[in-house]
Amino acid sequence: MKHVETAPAPSAPESGPAERTSPWWRVMCLTGVDYFSSLGYQPGIAAIAAGLLSPLATIVLVALTLLGALPVYRRVAEASPHGQGSIAMLEHLLGRWGGKVFVLVLLGFAVTDFVITMTLSAADGATHLVQNPHVPSVLAGHQAWATYALLALLGAVFLRGFTEAIGIAVTLVSVYLTLNAVVIVVCLAKVASHTAVIGDWRHGLTTSHGSVLAMVGVSLIVFPKLALGMSGFETGVAVMPQVRGDAEDTEAHPVGRIRNTRRLLTTAALIMSLYLVTSSIVCTLLIPQSAFEPGGAADGRALAYLAHLYLGSGFGTVYDVSTLLILWFAGASAMAGLLNLIPRYLPRYGMSPQWAGATRPLVVIITAIAFLITAIFHASVSAQGGAYATGVLVLMTSAAVAVTLEARRRRQRVGTVVFGLIALVFVYTLVNNCIERPDGLKIAACFIAAILIVSAISRTYRAFELRITDVELDDAALHLLRHHPSNTIRLVANEHGDLNEAEYRAKVVEACADNHLQREDWLFVEVTVTDPSEFSARLEVHGVTAYGKHRVLRMRAPSVPNALAALLLHIRDVTGLRPHIYFAWTEGNPLRNALRFLFLGEGEIAPITREILRRAEPDRDRRPHVHVS
Repeated sequence: MKHVETAPAPSAPESGPAERTSPWWRVMCLTGVDYFSSLGYQPGIAAIAAGLLSPLATIVLVALTLLGALPVYRRVAEASPHGQGSIAMLEHLLGRWGGKVFVLVLLGFAVTDFVITMTLSAADGATHLVQNPHVPSVLAGHQAWATYALLALLGAVFLRGFTEAIGIAVTLVSVYLTLNAVVIVVCLAKVASHTAVIGDWRHGLTTSHGSVLAMVGVSLIVFPKLALGMSGFETGVAVMPQVRGDAEDTEAHPVGRIRNTRRLLTTAALIMSLYLVTSSIVCTLLIPQSAFEPGGAADGRALAYLAHLYLGSGFGTVYDVSTLLILWFAGASAMAGLLNLIPRYLPRYGMSPQWAGATRPLVVIITAIAFLITAIFHASVSAQGGAYATGVLVLMTSAAVAVTLEARRRRQRVGTVVFGLIALVFVYTLVNNCIERPDGLKIAACFIAAILIVSAISRTYRAFELRITDVELDDAALHLLRHHPSNTIRLVANEHGDLNEAEYRAKVVEACADNHLQREDWLFVEVTVTDPSEFSARLEVHGVTAYGKHRVLRMRAPSVPNALAALLLHIRDVTGLRPHIYFAWTEGNPLRNALRFLFLGEGEIAPITREILRRAEPDRDRRPHVHVS
């Protein structure tokens, strides 16, 4: 009845109907609400992590961004032009159960990334709010409550319905980058007119680290702590379906979309790199180190501190409002990403409860998780930096590994070596970050455990669903059914092996003896197991006459019982007759056979087929007959 074969890994799902697209630079602003908004907290976190070495460590980070992350994600854009991203690449390359479990683990880190984006952005937005001089003093010291309020507002908006608006993102990003450019240019002019600060900085570096070589060495060690400034690449690939390509583009070959997405990624990386380096320089030179400490005037708001200091409270307030809005919108983008990411994989794997496809229950759960994480970290921006960097770095590392495997599969030796080295650098950065700040790994482990437990329970429960999406009988199969010698359609499940004539003769003798059937009164039915990790599939049934006399219906499916149940119901609907199917009891331990069904698509076939039929057809008078001997 079954034969296990090795099938190719499933392709990543293609995009659905064509969406309204926009020029790449406008879509870049949509990714920028996450990427560029990190300027609100990145300079301060860099100053705390690297101290006076912050500019040098930032240059190392920028080098990794431009020479590592950017080439990797340009390749990801080529390999997944419908927005599947690096996770889907790994699913395709690994395949079967191993690929799906790996995807679930990556989903745990992706959820960490998105949730911490929400909580970190809300916490930093609250910092800019409560420390603004025009805000009533009653809010002073209540950053946590302001953070809860922003998260609650975010959840309330999504409960009513939210659609990402590229127009809003373009406005926010344009205003925010312009204001940051003004602050940085004014501060660079201040540095140029007071060169003593450069001398003090160089003296401090020499005193602390001695030689230039030592400074570079320490920068290479500490730069992983700045890694949250690399966010945005995975989002940039995820929004690819919204990037306008060429008129000649097709869904199979969107050449223009790939080219324009690469422009998006490159432009965003160059802009952010310039802002990261210059902001790090002015913040290190012009802000006392003590101001970066928790509770300090520049804690979580380094550039805002400089805006108020050198451009006045009026401009500073405008800057605070702009920062608050883009940070809040970054949280909204992260929420939207979660609401798109979770249903993309878990329902397709059969690894989510029915409510996981509904927006509102997910919004409530995600918001509650965000509240919990905010409480754990006490709404501290710097404390959440490590957890955020962990999620970002895992996704980037997985992307580098996926691209390396893709290059190896294509037998591109140079690409394999180059991307392999980049992957090793990301592995080092990730490991260093996890050792220094393990909070992100702990939170991700909790998410991974929750996803795996829910997925296992859901897959087990839903395994008895009729998981075949469609049944198609070829002409030969229809002919065998329509020219059946009797008015009762009888099928004998054949667990075939070599498919030789002796096997069929032995099965004929067994079926006649066990079920009292006439020798020409039935059809054999055989199922070839493809990839048992797949949850649903389309069923193609082929009719053959083996050795000139044995009539056989053959099909391929991820699960034998589900395929048989779907075939029986389809035959009933096509012919108007309730078919009979005959099984032999499966030998072996029942528990082991049950596990074989869940993981290998076979096992205790007869009772499971009957259970699937019972759930699919509650009316016993319409349900196909199942016989076991």
